[in-house]
Amino acid sequence: MATRQRRPAKTWSLLGDVKRKPSAYEVTAAKFHYHFRRDPAPFEIDSQAPINEWYVKHREGSPLNVDDWEQFRDPHKLTYTDYVALQHGRETYLDLLIDQHEATHAVADLDPAWVDTLRRLYVPIRFPLHVLQMSGLYVGQMAPSSFITNCANFQAADEMRRVQRIAYWTKVLSNAHGEDLAATSTARTRWEDDEAWQPLRKGLEQLLTAHDWGEAFTALNLALKPAVDALLNWQFAELARNNEDNFLTLLFSDFQLDSRRSQDWTAALVRYALEHRPELRDVLTGWLETWQPRADKAVQSLAPIFKTAPRPMPAGQVVGATREQYRAFLDSCGL
Repeated sequence: MATRQRRPAKTWSLLGDVKRKPSAYEVTAAKFHYHFRRDPAPFEIDSQAPINEWYVKHREGSPLNVDDWEQFRDPHKLTYTDYVALQHGRETYLDLLIDQHEATHAVADLDPAWVDTLRRLYVPIRFPLHVLQMSGLYVGQMAPSSFITNCANFQAADEMRRVQRIAYWTKVLSNAHGEDLAATSTARTRWEDDEAWQPLRKGLEQLLTAHDWGEAFTALNLALKPAVDALLNWQFAELARNNEDNFLTLLFSDFQLDSRRSQDWTAALVRYALEHRPELRDVLTGWLETWQPRADKAVQSLAPIFKTAPRPMPAGQVVGATREQYRAFLDSCGL
């Protein structure tokens, strides 16, 4: 009896015997990190070159590892093209929002007491957000799979988007309420000297020294960023609404979409890791024992500023709501 000859594998066999044409998402990310687990020299130079030793120690040597990272998938399955198209639409929305509020001179009508709160709570925000951006890029650089790297890089781009919009509106505020609002020294002095900002500043500076890719991911995406996002994108948006600052309410409500996408891929990655190696729960919770108190202390320190607004929010309410949202996020991760 004649046997049917199996067709030879085609280009897409890189993804295994999938028996279908891969999606653009898979084609543009699968196995791009050819250097992962290419010991002792991930890159084609001397194995003792600093870059090779760095990756072998902080990526291959990380406690956060599974046998195969290539099967992880971003729940949103974003390619670069998808991301640009998605954010182009939202940037167009924000451009129109800014045009509308500038045309009506809405910022000039803000309560001066509210502007004083913004000077202390809003104006310095771009400093910590830059750290979140840099740390996101580091996680992306060190990640063991391009599927993870893409998520981290899009997250870092989201942070830059947030920084740029905040900086622009700071200048708009200064045009109406005093040039000092837009001065670098105003933001820097608050960030470096205001006691309320120091726990967050310390935590973020410590984050920049987390070299192990797994710990950097945990510190950023499971501790500091979700806490900061809950405080700013949700609680600050609510404070702005209470004080009739329609623009900042809508701006930070838009940022919530970026936060949710970040938390979606973070939770998916944690669940993927725990599914493949349940013992990694102890690794992640061990890191969280270090980083979660730092994030919580930062929230507790900044929350009292919320009660300085003309229409204040109690610090306890801000901390409680932030903790509740953070706990729900960790639950979604299976932690």
